[in-house]
Amino acid sequence: MTTPPEAAAVETPAHQHPQPGRPLSEAQVGTAVGALAMLAEPTRLRLLWALRDQELGVTALAEAAGCSPTAASQHLSKLRISGLVDQRADGRARLYRLRGAHLRRLLDEVAAHADHTLLGIPPHG
Repeated sequence: MTTPPEAAAVETPAHQHPQPGRPLSEAQVGTAVGALAMLAEPTRLRLLWALRDQELGVTALAEAAGCSPTAASQHLSKLRISGLVDQRADGRARLYRLRGAHLRRLLDEVAAHADHTLLGIPPHG
């Protein structure tokens, strides 16, 4: 049985997101560039997309990404270190899930942007 990502989220105090028109701090830019670099690799993007709505183990993720379990594990390690996925033990297995709704929305937007570009759909507001 898998745990929905929402159920695994830890409650944190409210914070303000960056406001349009205000410059980003160097830390924000560095963190954002690091996250986007992780998304810029095809296997990692496929792994993250597979985790979009569910928690999965390495074997299922490797199959979804079209790579070996060893390659999936190496990519998942980078994604975990970068803070994009969380891992938990389930007996001897390791299960992975996205770390937060922001990443889920970013993946949705990246996929929508790709569809618009590939299908020639005009941009919308």
